[in-house]
Amino acid sequence: MKDRFLRACWREPVDRTPVWFMRQAGRSSAAYRELRARHGMLELARDPKLAAEITMQPVHELGVDAAILFSDLLLPLEAMGASVALEEGTGPRLSPPVRKGEDVARLRALDPEKDLAFVLETIRRVREKAEVPLIGFGGAPFTLASYLIEGGGSRDFLETKRFLHAEPDAWDRLMARLTEALGAFLRAQADAGAQALQVFDSWAGALSPLDYAARVAPWSRKLLRSLEETDVPVIHFGTNTAGFLESFRSAGGDVVGVDWRVPLDEAWHRIGEDRGIQGNLDPAALLDPPEAWRAAAADVLRRADGRPGHIFNLGHGVLPQTPRESLQLLVQFVHEHQEGVRGT
Repeated sequence: MKDRFLRACWREPVDRTPVWFMRQAGRSSAAYRELRARHGMLELARDPKLAAEITMQPVHELGVDAAILFSDLLLPLEAMGASVALEEGTGPRLSPPVRKGEDVARLRALDPEKDLAFVLETIRRVREKAEVPLIGFGGAPFTLASYLIEGGGSRDFLETKRFLHAEPDAWDRLMARLTEALGAFLRAQADAGAQALQVFDSWAGALSPLDYAARVAPWSRKLLRSLEETDVPVIHFGTNTAGFLESFRSAGGDVVGVDWRVPLDEAWHRIGEDRGIQGNLDPAALLDPPEAWRAAAADVLRRADGRPGHIFNLGHGVLPQTPRESLQLLVQFVHEHQEGVRGT
């Protein structure tokens, strides 16, 4: 069933649970590692032919039910004027960082058709050949703001929290600018042919429930509402959100992605069964022997209980050292685990 993934996004009955993986195209793939030996990550993302090839690799290698666009979360920030460098072993570096009000003003407006035309061309190329639905994606306003403010990744997000509290007007201007840019970019992806969209709020879990609800959720809500006009399902994903799942859910999304820190049935109860749910096997489980990860995957499926709207995924991205065979076997395991799947 080629539309298994999309049917699950809309909480419609499916023949079996759909499965795909965040970072399913990446260093766990020998084919990808071969390309990376010759090209930088951003170089690959800017080449529609190579990016389309990488997008489709896991569909052929793993048998997943959806492809996700091969791109980079930070490309919109680069188009808005930030200098972005991806350094091996240290992660992304953005300069100059946004640390005060006047820094926000230097960010340019984003024109996706002009500034990120190569991303849209990749989508069109994938749609010409893809046998499964294609997911486009972008970062949520908070996660991209944190990259700009911290100048890269962070463990404690101290500069971001300082900016949020000490510069409230500048914070709102920054979030407004990012919300507008990301909305335009994601809508352009849907126009180019993406059949679903995922919004990554990867670092929202660094916040307290109060800060998330008051200073971040309104901007995520505005972004997600702006995507309703696309008529494609939207997945709202975050990590470490167990402390404020209700607020995260209220921000929007047809499907809410959850990590492994909360049992899937508990998460779904808190989110509400009027939304789909995506998740939530611990990525580290796939470094264990098959009997261990099968038990963990079976527990996720047991908690989903065959209810329409479950999309099996990891709680975050595939780890680079994950055996490709384990991913292949996990796809087979989920597809064969039909006990309790309703509406078949």
